[in-house]
Amino acid sequence: MTSPKALFEPDRLARVREATAESGLGALLLTPGPDLRYVTGYDAIPLERLTCLVVPAADDPFLVVPRLELPAAQASTAGALGVELVPWDETDDPYALVAARLPRDLGRVGVADRMWAVMALRFRAAMSGVEQVAAGGVLGELRKRKSVAEIEALREAGAAIDRVHGIVPALLKPGRTEREVGRDIAEAIVAEGHATVDFVIVGSGPNGASPHHELSDRVIQAGEPVVVDIGGTMPSGYCSDETRVYSVGEAPADFHAYYAVLKEAQEAARAAVRPGVTPEAVDAAARDVIAAAGYGEYFIHRTGHGIGLETHEEPYIVTGNTEPLEPGMAFSIEPGIYPGPHGARIEDIVVCTADGHESVNHVTRDLIVVGG
Repeated sequence: MTSPKALFEPDRLARVREATAESGLGALLLTPGPDLRYVTGYDAIPLERLTCLVVPAADDPFLVVPRLELPAAQASTAGALGVELVPWDETDDPYALVAARLPRDLGRVGVADRMWAVMALRFRAAMSGVEQVAAGGVLGELRKRKSVAEIEALREAGAAIDRVHGIVPALLKPGRTEREVGRDIAEAIVAEGHATVDFVIVGSGPNGASPHHELSDRVIQAGEPVVVDIGGTMPSGYCSDETRVYSVGEAPADFHAYYAVLKEAQEAARAAVRPGVTPEAVDAAARDVIAAAGYGEYFIHRTGHGIGLETHEEPYIVTGNTEPLEPGMAFSIEPGIYPGPHGARIEDIVVCTADGHESVNHVTRDLIVVGG
């Protein structure tokens, strides 16, 4: 299979520069990570040597790179954009180099949310009197509204992880360990089109009550539920994330009782998604169903998170987030109930549309019973 190239839209740099000026910032400083990939498509290696895209509000952007990384930068989409590449040598001070090319009266600069602290501190020392703020305040507003191409990339990611969940029933057998099943799932994630495996959660029995359970050597037993939460990054750079619950043979009656409540809550939250509705209202749609059934204390996390170039990004579907949803926003809907002897979570990635929502995941949300 031929891997598609990473998705990149060349108008982003101009939009980011415009947003920087509108925000009142003097410049953005973007080191390797999702923000740099979003703006330039350059997936630079994070090193102790500084690589930094500088986006001045009132001048042309430039990319500072260690000289040994110059060929990679030239071959990247950043080079194709015509961004000035400014190499520095081992004996140079790249922070002073950046500061010298910017006006002294910048006022405030936005630093990448994922910038290493040591780099932010060196920029602070090199730019005396300049206030640093998180660049996410600018970039988050752009990144959380997905373009048509980004939504298609999320559809492809959703279809790929659906295919992986399609083979999970054949992997879940009594006597196998979570780690053995997780290894097979990781291989399937890559085989079904992902470039990388980001996470594999196989929570059997009591481990299903830990939302971020790590794979263990626990042996899966007949008659117990198994929470499988998996995701990866596609060659496009966009992520998948999907949770389904399986039962190895017949699950206990008390599990069936709250799983039915969870399924209703997840459906209610998805149905609530449409433009103008707040994320906290979507969270409440799920939480109210669970609380009314007497399981409120066992729903211990937010209902969802945004997704795109990162598995977790804005918008967050949580109480307190009152910014209305808009078409193009993509996020998970994943309520959970975790009483202790076992637990359950159902997760889909949805996109807010002009009149409601679209789910990019299509595997059944019913409890999936496999032979015990």
